[in-house]
Amino acid sequence: MSRLTITLEDSLYRALKETAARQGRSITKIIEESLVLRGIKPVESARELVARARANSKLSEAEALDLAVDETRKARLPG
Repeated sequence: MSRLTITLEDSLYRALKETAARQGRSITKIIEESLVLRGIKPVESARELVARARANSKLSEAEALDLAVDETRKARLPG
């Protein structure tokens, strides 16, 4: 597992710490979940998504990749 040091506004850090305590979870878990919700996933996840799309369709590799990129962008849009 890799380590990361980040700098946060004091108020945001306090809010994160309070949330973690209130939910009985670690700050690390909250940050990891937030990253996943923003669509930040390992490359393997993207490859698996493309492989599933191709297996369930008649798309070429390029078409499946384009579709995966489009769907990822849509999922990341706010609102």
